Amino acid sequence: MSHDPEIKFGTDGWRGIIGDTYTFANVERVAAATAVWLRKKVENGASAVVGYDTRFLGRQFAERTAQVLGSYDVKVTLSDPFTTTPAVSWATKEFGANVGVVITASHNPPIYSGYKLKAHFGGPSTPEDVSAVEAEIVPERPPNLIPLDTLVDDGTIRRLDLTRLYLDRLSRILDIDSIRASGLRIAYDAMFGAGQGALTTLLSEDQVISLRDDDNPGFHGQAPEPIERNLAGLAELVKTQGCDIGLATDGDADRIGIFDEKGEFVDANRIMALLFKYLSQDKGMTGSVVKSFAATDLLDKMGKAYGLSVETTKIGFKYIASRMVESDVLLGGEESGGIAPAGHIPERDGIYAGLLIVDMMVKTGKKLSELVDELMAEFGPHWSYRRDLHISQDIKDSFMERLLNQGLREVAGVKINRVDDLDGLKFRSDAGPWVMIRPSGTEPVLRVYSEADSHEKAKALVDDVAVMVGL
Repeated sequence: MSHDPEIKFGTDGWRGIIGDTYTFANVERVAAATAVWLRKKVENGASAVVGYDTRFLGRQFAERTAQVLGSYDVKVTLSDPFTTTPAVSWATKEFGANVGVVITASHNPPIYSGYKLKAHFGGPSTPEDVSAVEAEIVPERPPNLIPLDTLVDDGTIRRLDLTRLYLDRLSRILDIDSIRASGLRIAYDAMFGAGQGALTTLLSEDQVISLRDDDNPGFHGQAPEPIERNLAGLAELVKTQGCDIGLATDGDADRIGIFDEKGEFVDANRIMALLFKYLSQDKGMTGSVVKSFAATDLLDKMGKAYGLSVETTKIGFKYIASRMVESDVLLGGEESGGIAPAGHIPERDGIYAGLLIVDMMVKTGKKLSELVDELMAEFGPHWSYRRDLHISQDIKDSFMERLLNQGLREVAGVKINRVDDLDGLKFRSDAGPWVMIRPSGTEPVLRVYSEADSHEKAKALVDDVAVMVGL
């Protein structure tokens, strides 16, 4: 493993503050490590796809990455202009490349950039491969880099518009004609991220009303995370413009946030449930559902009703992706908005997931609020809540130790009957509600999730945990 505390691959790549730990020197070191690992794995003809999102210096960091890889005799397809993470993942698989690299910090604040690794199968690289790359990082910058222009001229690096190719792919696997013909009005908030222009290209400027859809590397200071509190403008746009649905994607467009026609937020748990129902019941598709440990029990109930298996993985999409590669998976997803429906790639894709929900509305002839109401009427109300508790490292550690030793008997008046400890601690009640506590591995934060049969109860569970740690 790398001994450099500045360069550490977390759940989803290496991230750092631009100009602090995220520098051209460090990007060169990580790119060189990627190349050395790749050359050990593939003796001749190693190839890579490199893309970048809309963050500050994204293009330049991507070009430097491509330059380093090319200097190590790795053939590179370099996205030009910016593109989404799903586009890089798809292109890595489509072109038969050995690895994909995305210069992105996803939904992190604008001062961050990052470096994500993608596997040959079109999804996140395996933890083993990421560790192997990390182990090749050395303190020195790679010497004797060949000029970028030389590598382009000799064909080692080719520039390609990956977004155009990727959108062509989506137009083939989605029923774009029906969505166009439906006349449904869609509000789309790109959050200044890499999804800019995608929906208007696929549909039309008449059908799509765009928000935060222009070049702004600072994102107006807002982290491009498509959660309800960051999307007030989209909710308002849906209501004032009479739109049928509001879609939002994060900085690299692999996560989705959705509002119904009333401007009500439809969280990722409900999006997954809607897609489960649509793919299995309306489209007649089969396969298992793979969800992260923090995701809703609603999916388990639906699995029992539909006769399809539902399995749970640790937090991190890489665990879901590996199951999608190994077996027949209908839907993979996380409560944080990363959803991978079958028929595409084993990768989160906000644009694909969002347009599948639009397709569901077109095919059923129902409003999004009606589809959600039907689901709750059939399987009972399920309300999710999440809060990140920012506390000192000492309090975090001692609280987790107390929970491991003593557990919890009751939270917000709910009797706890059992505990799941797959990834963090999930305290369950036989009556249905649960609260899950998971410490962040990288910062003094406790992530607390809950589910109950009303918003108020779900919130009360999380708030009670906050009181326990002194907030």
